[in-house]
Amino acid sequence: MHKILIIIPTYNEIENISSIINAVLEISPQYHILVVDDNSPDGTADIVKSMKKDFGPRLDIIEREGKLGLGTAYIKGFQYALEHDYDYVMEMDADFSHNPQSIDAIYKACQADGVGMAVGSRYVKGGGFVNWSKYRLFLSYGASIYTRLITGMTVRDATAGFVMYKREVLAKMDLSKIEFIGYAFQIEMKYYCHSLGYKIAEVPITFVDRELGTSKMNSSIIKEAVWGVIKMRFRDYSS
Repeated sequence: MHKILIIIPTYNEIENISSIINAVLEISPQYHILVVDDNSPDGTADIVKSMKKDFGPRLDIIEREGKLGLGTAYIKGFQYALEHDYDYVMEMDADFSHNPQSIDAIYKACQADGVGMAVGSRYVKGGGFVNWSKYRLFLSYGASIYTRLITGMTVRDATAGFVMYKREVLAKMDLSKIEFIGYAFQIEMKYYCHSLGYKIAEVPITFVDRELGTSKMNSSIIKEAVWGVIKMRFRDYSS
């Protein structure tokens, strides 16, 4: 049975964290969770630590000193996964915009030969959105088209954050090369995987906008993605 780590970055997710942990860990005993908390002032980390007695080694937390960004949170999680010999590693939001019931399908897709990463995709047949504004849909879809044009990747949902990696892919990556910490981080990781010669599988999901808590999206994150795609296109990730 494979060991699978699901990394959940948090900042002020007290309304969601206990529910998402329970929802994920009840699916399968092979799923473990690592929460990477950026010093949430609302007590998110305290909730996670109080739940550790119920789940033991299946639940762990890394507490950081401040709000250091999504990308660095995931890289911290990737390093933890490699150190603890996990076979597959997943990125997942805390706010239920990523449905835990889709994890199994993404895991199955990631096991295929030649696939290094499987993506929960909003832009393949069967995928979609709930409660998204036309403006956010325009930004996300436009970013994915823009990314395909600049990078040559075929993945349709380049900005997706519901993603699973094979261990071998993360082990081959020089994570110190990852430059971006916001929206562009998701694009950069896919481009790195693509540059290493791996396929990226896409699994249809329905993305549901958060019901509790506050969105972390802002204009600086979007700006990073626009300029970041051009910059990463001319970097060498293959060695």
